[in-house]
Amino acid sequence: MVFGNTDAEHYPIIWNIRLPRTIVAALAGIGLSLSGALLQGIMRNPMADPHIIGVSSGAGLLGIMMIIVFPSFAHLLVPVAFLGAMASALLIYLLAWDQGVSPMRIILSGVAVSALLNSGISGLFTFYSNRVEGAVSYMVGSLAAKSWSHVDTLLPYTVIGALLSFWGAQRMNVLMLGEAESLSLGLHVERYRFFFISVGALLAASSVSVVGLLSFIGLIVPHAARLLVGNDYRILLPCTALLGVFVLTLCDTLARIAFSPVELPVGIVTGVIGAPFFLYLLRRKSRL
Repeated sequence: MVFGNTDAEHYPIIWNIRLPRTIVAALAGIGLSLSGALLQGIMRNPMADPHIIGVSSGAGLLGIMMIIVFPSFAHLLVPVAFLGAMASALLIYLLAWDQGVSPMRIILSGVAVSALLNSGISGLFTFYSNRVEGAVSYMVGSLAAKSWSHVDTLLPYTVIGALLSFWGAQRMNVLMLGEAESLSLGLHVERYRFFFISVGALLAASSVSVVGLLSFIGLIVPHAARLLVGNDYRILLPCTALLGVFVLTLCDTLARIAFSPVELPVGIVTGVIGAPFFLYLLRRKSRL
């Protein structure tokens, strides 16, 4: 159908609408899922997620600023969103540091930074209320109206981020042993912490810049992958990437057909699925 008769009635719909949307969903699923897996590993916190701890909010704040304040510079959306994600990740890490990083401090610091950044987003909406129409779906997270130009934007960042993640998988396994053990094995801990935070921020920022502030994909997919293949990052990361493709594509399908002909933003579906899972993790952790 796709590569056959180009005069077929449904060919333009499949080629120009369905196929690029599906590819964007796959790439964003890979980016957000791998980002979540890396952040959970580097912060040694099973509840870390680019949305929950504020990395996505950092990318979102600068991304929305580019959309509604500096629309003429929209072609710089991805690198600017990356700077926002990186800045928020480093700020959270610094706020949580006190002779080490505890999971609770990461969560509390992330919630505080995320609230601050979301206040900045609300401020932009207030001062530029006449321009927010295009930014509303960005806030929720949506795959509607994605085209081949979005594929071209997202593809190189996702491929580079994924390859860097896979390359560093063995180093992540060493970091998971703890700082003292990593140092004894000759690993430069702070250098690789910065490396993995940068890769995670790149993956989250590139996805957020195209599909908006999708929640919980980076939380639920890595945990599901761990249930399937365990904690070896050499296997976990490829499995997480593949599962991210499946989960976000499935959520997008549900968003399109659940209330047809009305189409929900996919961020609503991921939020409905992810919020109960996050509460389950909190309750499970409190019992340990």
